[in-house]
Amino acid sequence: MQRYILVMVALSVLILTGCSKNLDQQPKSTAGNAAVFGSEDGLKLYSNSFYDGLPGISDVYKTDAMADYSAVNSVPDFLRAGAYNSRVSDGWTWSTLRNINYFIANCNNPAISATVRNNYIGLARFFRAWFYYDKVKRFGDVPWIGKPITIDDNATLYAGRDSRTVVMDSVIADLNFAIDNITLKTDATGSQITKYVACGFKSRVCLFEGTFRKYQGVAGGADTLLQLAADAAKRVMDEGGFSLNQATGTSLSYRQLFTSAAPVTSEIMLANVASSTLAVYNDANWYFTSATYGSRLSFTKTFINTYLDIDGTPFTSKAGYDTLPFVKETQGRDKRLQQTIRMGSYTRTDNGKVIAAPPVFSYTYTGYMPIKWSVDDTYFDNGTTNVTSVSLMRYAEILLNYAEAMEELGKLSDADWTKTIGALRARAGITGGTTAKPAVADSYLQTNYFPGITDAALLEIRRERGIELALEGFRFADLIRWKRGDLLAGSWHGMYVPALNVPMDLNGDGVYDVCFYQTLPANQVTGVTYINVSSTLNGVTNPLQLSNGTSGEIHWLDNVAKEWADYKYLYPIPYTDLQLNPKLGQNPIWQ
Repeated sequence: MQRYILVMVALSVLILTGCSKNLDQQPKSTAGNAAVFGSEDGLKLYSNSFYDGLPGISDVYKTDAMADYSAVNSVPDFLRAGAYNSRVSDGWTWSTLRNINYFIANCNNPAISATVRNNYIGLARFFRAWFYYDKVKRFGDVPWIGKPITIDDNATLYAGRDSRTVVMDSVIADLNFAIDNITLKTDATGSQITKYVACGFKSRVCLFEGTFRKYQGVAGGADTLLQLAADAAKRVMDEGGFSLNQATGTSLSYRQLFTSAAPVTSEIMLANVASSTLAVYNDANWYFTSATYGSRLSFTKTFINTYLDIDGTPFTSKAGYDTLPFVKETQGRDKRLQQTIRMGSYTRTDNGKVIAAPPVFSYTYTGYMPIKWSVDDTYFDNGTTNVTSVSLMRYAEILLNYAEAMEELGKLSDADWTKTIGALRARAGITGGTTAKPAVADSYLQTNYFPGITDAALLEIRRERGIELALEGFRFADLIRWKRGDLLAGSWHGMYVPALNVPMDLNGDGVYDVCFYQTLPANQVTGVTYINVSSTLNGVTNPLQLSNGTSGEIHWLDNVAKEWADYKYLYPIPYTDLQLNPKLGQNPIWQ
């Protein structure tokens, strides 16, 4: 938004300057149009306004508040029976599209070279593709509008929806034009759309649509789209010059991507960049540490179990894995785990003093408390003050896109595995299974996530995607395209508690941190947080209990029913918009 405001101010100055030179010769609108579209500076300023269509700097990491691996402070209305309908639905907004289409229609001044004009039209068409991809993911069929429309163009304003096939064909055409015509190939700031960002986005779009059609039973084009996804990703891999960040070793390099002020542009292809100079901050620390602000998002045990042991074997293959206490279950695992949640030797800085930082049960419901996006200085915990950049696209996603598309097509080789899944795991310190596709399907993944998948490599690719891209805003869309929305209605389970009234040391430093009880002990240990897991609390069902009553996994909000039904793979058209234009029609079942 800050960039948008600055762009609008600059455009206003440019337009007014153009008007003042020709005030007695032409109308202001004509002069303004010429000032913007008659120079490369004008085109650049206008096209900068498109960036407001990207996710906001505090949006990405909040998207996964509705994901199967996230336990939050309340069940989202979308997952509660009868709580969500067309009257509360949103997202049917089109002002961004008009801004883009107006630019494309008017970027035709022959005084500017065709190469320059097509570069900026390519940028506009990239953002139109981004806009429509979001719309199709949310609503399915939507009207395709490829021109600016006026208030008296009733034929367009009150038209019905076009099929998702037509719209996605147009999205891909826009991306092809962008890839062919955007001239910028590298960007040291990580904040501009380049040719290879457009390629990367094409791989994202085509992977989504190809797998959506395959698993949702939409006829036609799935394999073609998967091949387009693989080809676009491969082009980034071959030409883009990106690599996985490994600058700070296996224990730090992953998290460095999410806690750095400047984007780590060896891997991050596009970011929303914070700036203290422009007063652009994000609220990651506040969101992931506050007991009162945000959703108190914590990971579920089922998901944490998917992190491999450091030797590359499934954690769930060891005897007794499900009853290990927190301090032991987190040892010897994929090193992304220690860079994603509070565990082990994790510390923070408070007024310059280094302090131990185990999971805090005034925040976390499950024990698996995120640190991926938050910095370690407590100074940033109490407001929108973070100056860290927020990744919107990174090379790791491209590797995952390529691996998944190729495996869906039956074409992924051991060499492909090594440079994609193997490379990601090696960056996380995993020592085994990095150079060849697996031959045996993991029964834990089949039982808990993907019962219809027998392909061992595909299961591992999906495991890897969940872990590598955790809290980056992909999970809901992934579940939709895999037709696994029912996972969103699963229970929110947390760490294993061996017994009541026994204080637990969560980080192995010899200091007790938390104790679970049904009757509060008379002699409480100083510094320990006491958590009531009685069946009732203040006369109503206690939302936090243990699976076996006096021991077991933490269960959070089992008393609130979650509902999934297949019609929820699409959102409803908002009621007001449907009343204005009945030709839109409502998505099935929704009212």
